[in-house]
Amino acid sequence: MIMRKYIALSFIALSIGLVSCDDWLDKLPDNRMELNSPSDISDLLISAYATAHPAYLLEMYSDNTDECINTGWSEADRFQRQAFRWNDITEINGSETPQNLWNSYYAAVAAANASIEHIESQSPEKQKDYQSQLGEALICRAYNMFMLSLVFCNAYTTENAAKEYGLPYPTKTETKVGQQYERGTLAELYANIEKDLLRGLPLLTNVYSKPKFHFNTDAGNAFAARFYLYYCQPEKTIQYANKVLGSNAAAKLRDWDSYDALNANGMIQPEAFVNANERANLMLQVVYSQWGAVHGPYRLGERYAHGRTVSTYETMQSTGPWGASRDFKYTVWYNDALSKYIFRKVPYEFEYTDLQAGIGYAHAEYAVFTTDVLLMERAEAYALTGNLEAAVNDMNTELSAFHSNPNKLTVQNVTNFYNNIDYYQPYSYTKTEKDENGHDVDVTLRPTPKKHLHPVFTTIDADGSEQESVLQCVLHLKRILTLHEGFRLQDIKRYGITMYRRVMTSNYEISQITDTMEVGDKRLAIQLPQDVMTAGLEGNPRAEISQEGNEVSMSVVVDHIDN
Repeated sequence: MIMRKYIALSFIALSIGLVSCDDWLDKLPDNRMELNSPSDISDLLISAYATAHPAYLLEMYSDNTDECINTGWSEADRFQRQAFRWNDITEINGSETPQNLWNSYYAAVAAANASIEHIESQSPEKQKDYQSQLGEALICRAYNMFMLSLVFCNAYTTENAAKEYGLPYPTKTETKVGQQYERGTLAELYANIEKDLLRGLPLLTNVYSKPKFHFNTDAGNAFAARFYLYYCQPEKTIQYANKVLGSNAAAKLRDWDSYDALNANGMIQPEAFVNANERANLMLQVVYSQWGAVHGPYRLGERYAHGRTVSTYETMQSTGPWGASRDFKYTVWYNDALSKYIFRKVPYEFEYTDLQAGIGYAHAEYAVFTTDVLLMERAEAYALTGNLEAAVNDMNTELSAFHSNPNKLTVQNVTNFYNNIDYYQPYSYTKTEKDENGHDVDVTLRPTPKKHLHPVFTTIDADGSEQESVLQCVLHLKRILTLHEGFRLQDIKRYGITMYRRVMTSNYEISQITDTMEVGDKRLAIQLPQDVMTAGLEGNPRAEISQEGNEVSMSVVVDHIDN
């Protein structure tokens, strides 16, 4: 199967490693990089970090977004509409389209491959001088493939990974046009990621001029912790998280007091959130992105937004066992002229290439690994392994930094809290209950943050159990903490959470449910770029719609991968 876009980008990376043999000019005939030293490989590895990030796409796709109808509230572009409506995205322009994500991550893989090939072509004695560069290249390749899997693949399960589609995992630079690839299985993809991860981790160092923009040792271990959580090995998540968090995790969390004291207008809070001097930030990534504007306090893309209803009942302003949401150390930014309720953390910067013409490139910066998120991932791992006390202790540690007056959580009060609220319904509804005198009264119920969990990767205790309640709490707090960063969709995939497409009126009343995505829905794996499929690579399965409008068996459209 030919992937034309990937091939072109791979050749760009490959050409970096070629040098001229023509002595008559005594110089390179173009601007290709000559690789002669470890520092040359370090320069090349800058290209092993993708220039795109999927947060915009994944947030639009997740349950953090509603459709908000009001005069003047419009979509940012066709890509935003297609992502929100769970369409197969045909739009190719834009930094966060599947097309650009595919190109950017595979270009980064190609740069890593060129680096690895050069290192491995050296003599055994010389290779010793390249060990830190080799470690970084291996981890970059693993991470780029991991990020591609979060967009284009289903959640990993030990039972079904050998039957789920993976992605091509190139380990060599291309040497011919028309190189053919197969997707392989998700089991093979994750095995390849693990192989690179385990080989690269011991080689990582902190010797960088700007270590927060590279895979330093803490960032590498944080990546390992996240990978193993998604790889259904929570014990290893705990192991690698401990390497970063140490014996006093509280001392390594974000300084939320300083962040909260800053003005929420402008780029003050977002720039502080991604500051390289912030102790919680383990690795930062600068990318081309419109997301800082689309989800930010601007008249852009208001039709599909994280609005008041989801903020009030499910995220930033929702009730939790920790106490009042107003005591969280963030400002809920909103304006009545906009539909957006915002956690100010993703900066929007514009690079002008022509100031007079007003054209250039939009940029964003992401804290892709932080100690706060790592602590929540460890809490989840503890809950999955049955160590509920440790999971609650991690949440208390996070809340001591993130909340100004938190209730101390216990397994019992967490269980009581979630057992005393209803499971989520996507709309407000009225039911009849008995009051204290035994009389029937009508009670209006609103959506809640408690959603039915149908984990695809493990078995957890029954609804209402202590384990289920602690996991509800972890997912609830994590959803707030990672809002706008693209994490939520993977939790939806892994825990089999049903999503709804809701239409909100200008008064934030739910007027319509237009679509539902349940566990096993084939659209959870976002479709590959059209040109990649046209060139021959298998696309993700999609349900066929009969003439009567009903879904028919997927095997009619795309056969499942056999063992």
